[in-house]
Amino acid sequence: MKIGFIGLGNMGGPMAARLVGAGHELWGFDPAAPLPEGARRAESAGAAAVGAEVVITMLPNGAILRAVADEVIPAMRPGAIFCDCSTVDVESARMVAAAATAAGLGALDAPVSGGIAGAAAGTLTFMAGGETADFAALQPLFAVMGQKSVRCGTAGAGQAAKICNNMILGVTMIATCEAFALADKLGLDRARLFDVASTSSGSSWSLNAYCPAPGVGPRSPADNNYSPGFAAELMLKDLLLSQEAAAAADADTPMGQLAAGLYRQFVEEENGRGRDFSAMLPRFEKRGRA
Repeated sequence: MKIGFIGLGNMGGPMAARLVGAGHELWGFDPAAPLPEGARRAESAGAAAVGAEVVITMLPNGAILRAVADEVIPAMRPGAIFCDCSTVDVESARMVAAAATAAGLGALDAPVSGGIAGAAAGTLTFMAGGETADFAALQPLFAVMGQKSVRCGTAGAGQAAKICNNMILGVTMIATCEAFALADKLGLDRARLFDVASTSSGSSWSLNAYCPAPGVGPRSPADNNYSPGFAAELMLKDLLLSQEAAAAADADTPMGQLAAGLYRQFVEEENGRGRDFSAMLPRFEKRGRA
């Protein structure tokens, strides 16, 4: 395929590189990030979209997505597909999809899970919102960039799935870190807690696959001084998006709200920025009961 790819940062760059490696003709644009080897440089987002069968975006937030869509959609050829892989608010995803559809284009919101390592390894999970035909057309590209893709529903459903999933992740990581900090104060060996909880009712992905305690369980960012696989500020972004959506939908999410507040404090007041989101454990280790 001829692909336009806009946003070549920590996630978009490796994703684009895998598409180039699979033999696709890729025109990339990013005002700051380098171009993957083998890609062709476009001078603007609109230029990257000209003649493309698919345009993929990986952008920081909904406002930037809407601005890029305003430039890109008029440049796209009829029948092409606009696929946004950013994590943004549900309303922005739906607005962009509506604009693309009105212009005679296909549209998907397809945020990803798997982080920078997953982007580089091609093991991302895509959760997509949009029409079945558009989702089917993008399957060959999803298969190059990831290991799983799920159509979650119509426009906006991919973003809804992403923020609900990451609200679960943020809440369970906090609970896992609290439990290890409590175990320390009770004199319980961390490895013994892991052996029990990971195979009983306390098990979760945060514990079993991404344990925040160094030297316990499979290797994780905790074993690399909490160098981020998924940065705390990105978790904060997703939790704030979940609470924005909850407010719009009149949904009661007290644990999600509390998790957002704790990550905001960690990132903005406790030097958590630039650390993995599992670095909540050393944060709790240092604290007594309020």
